[in-house]
Amino acid sequence: MSKSPKKSKSLTRADNRPATISAQQTIPYVRMLPDGICQLPGGVYTKTLEYEDINYSVASAEDQTAIFGGWSSWLNYFDSSLPFQLSFVNRRSRNANRYKVNIPAQEDDFNSIRGEYVEMLKGQIAKSNNGIERYKYITFGLPAEGVAEARPRLGRVEADVMGNLKRLGVQSCPLDGRDRLAVLHGQMHPGGREPFRFAWKDIPKTGMGTKDYIAPDSFDFRQSRTFRVGQMWGAASYLQIMASELSDKLLAEILELDAELTVTMHIQTVDQLKAIKTIKGKISDIGRMKAEEQKRAVRAGYHSRCNSGCCLLSLRADHRVHKL
Repeated sequence: MSKSPKKSKSLTRADNRPATISAQQTIPYVRMLPDGICQLPGGVYTKTLEYEDINYSVASAEDQTAIFGGWSSWLNYFDSSLPFQLSFVNRRSRNANRYKVNIPAQEDDFNSIRGEYVEMLKGQIAKSNNGIERYKYITFGLPAEGVAEARPRLGRVEADVMGNLKRLGVQSCPLDGRDRLAVLHGQMHPGGREPFRFAWKDIPKTGMGTKDYIAPDSFDFRQSRTFRVGQMWGAASYLQIMASELSDKLLAEILELDAELTVTMHIQTVDQLKAIKTIKGKISDIGRMKAEEQKRAVRAGYHSRCNSGCCLLSLRADHRVHKL
């Protein structure tokens, strides 16, 4: 007599969704290629550039205006079919310091002093940043039928974006597949000191996928406000700015916090006709809200009191004229 198999409660929910999935399955990309192209679900392919900072805050007002104008032109390059994301990553310095200070050795007796001086400079650089390393990335993507179609299109966009950044005086470089995996490894191992060990030649030998090299021990998203990655706890916040004015120092002040954090800006350009339609709709909404507020004021008696006051002033004025 055979029994029908029972469904495990730990594996399924009432709506047939898996209740427990692996850390690798939680990472939402399909595959990473050695040249840096990443395939996402839905047939979207992306590439990432790392770029350096420029001295906007210490520039003169005239130079700041020029930089802001150039930045606006750079943003206008991306049309509604080319969404992109700006990522600002702060993390603690690892053992392998990213700051490169190179004083070449000479054929004399002072190489030991040069080495000691280099280490001192690296330490001072790390202290000046409170041990925080700051990275800036731009990721852009587009839909395609396959990687063969996506590769030349992404290459053209990459060249244009790098050229536009260069005109701003900003240095940039594309990330290959290993570089992007290293960034993801750092994001998924916050506070970790373990270096990223990965080589493409190891995949066929081990039978592992790229996600196996970057995934943490576990993800825990059961809490509504916080989450856990490995042994570290974190929180995600969504910032909606409704102010009429926005300081150009806002992002810099956030990134200067002495903490490991990631700030992302997901930008989707809106078609001009759609944008005009949206703005007209907002104006109509504001007009409707204004009319409703006026109706509520009338019902509350503000309008009648105003009329009474106006009538009283008018009577007083007429009385003065009559007496004269």
